[in-house]
Amino acid sequence: MADSIEPLLTHKVVDEGDDVTLFCKYKPTSSTKSDYLHWYRQHPQSKPEFLLYISQRGDLYPDKPPRMTAEIDDGDKKQVDLIISSAAVSDSALYYCALAPTVTGNPAALYKNPDTVLLYGK
Repeated sequence: MADSIEPLLTHKVVDEGDDVTLFCKYKPTSSTKSDYLHWYRQHPQSKPEFLLYISQRGDLYPDKPPRMTAEIDDGDKKQVDLIISSAAVSDSALYYCALAPTVTGNPAALYKNPDTVLLYGK
């Protein structure tokens, strides 16, 4: 069985300025700590945009992305979170979590599941 990752939400609506946390649950098949959990964002009529990745050890790249970070729960939950600080209307997009076994990734081994998120302000 292959590694898998799936979103825990299909959509989320928040007020502008609120902090937002998106969650994906993952299931690695091996006990190694070499998997990388990626987050991407896609605006309408645009290509997906890489946001960040975090290793199962907790190493984050880029080190300090603006207004975004990720956390990993490698315990029983096996969950990776994307935290967006002070949500803006421009954050309204489709978000993807993806699991890759290496830093560079292998398109044949990249598992993607969409996490649809709608963000807007009052």
